[in-house]
Amino acid sequence: MLLGLLRRGFSRPHFNQHHLNAQQLFLCAAILCGQTRNMADKISLDEAKKKAARTAVDEWVTEGTKILGIGSGSTVVFAVQRIAERVWKEGELTDLICVPSSYQAQHLILDYNLNLGSLDRNPNIDVAIDGADEVDGHMVCIKGGGGCLLQEKVVASCAKKFIVVADYTKQSTRLGEQWCRGVPIEVAPMAYVPIKLQIEAMFGGEVSLRMAKVKAGPIITDNGNFLLDWKFVAKREYNWDEVNRGITMIPGVLETGLFVNMAHKCYFGMADGNVKAQTK
Repeated sequence: MLLGLLRRGFSRPHFNQHHLNAQQLFLCAAILCGQTRNMADKISLDEAKKKAARTAVDEWVTEGTKILGIGSGSTVVFAVQRIAERVWKEGELTDLICVPSSYQAQHLILDYNLNLGSLDRNPNIDVAIDGADEVDGHMVCIKGGGGCLLQEKVVASCAKKFIVVADYTKQSTRLGEQWCRGVPIEVAPMAYVPIKLQIEAMFGGEVSLRMAKVKAGPIITDNGNFLLDWKFVAKREYNWDEVNRGITMIPGVLETGLFVNMAHKCYFGMADGNVKAQTK
């Protein structure tokens, strides 16, 4: 609509300075201001992620940290950048070994010339840092919006301390307040239909196969599996530990995106520039 108004009002050779009436000009200005605010919000969101990530790295990654688990997602990028600063600019953490939780994390480690490890050689992790799609008041996390939940959970489970970093839009009182895309579940491709039906029968809600946006067909994970997204009933009270156990017991389920009793501490970059820490 805005583009049409501008074209009608300012196109040549029919330019007329009075062609747009006052109401139309006000509408154009309002839309443009809204777009400007949205751009500013995006910048502040990135800054919030950056502050949370840098705070967590500086508090938890010390000279005594030998093996570090690296999660996946946009907030983790800022964590890796801070680690690289400390290695290459400040001369710290030169012996730190980083264990990735996805192809993205592996490439981040290599791109910043950090020491790449693996669970085969480094199964005992001191600290793991990862993002989250949502964290509730009991520090139950939903993860897997980026499709890396299986490896992320394995890496987190191998860590003595699992630290979550996120921006303020990921913090909620109960799951489903902020994240509306459901709980990701990684499944064996041949079993996704019976798994979908069993989850809906056991816990309600709606389960869908996650489809790719570029390639034809479903998304394929780093491990060659399918992803289901379970949109649970938001107003229903769930015992997330029982839900997680129940879903993982279904044959063909590899892992869920419910991280229950795993996070040691969560850092949220807030809109005002501060960092809020949450513990149990």
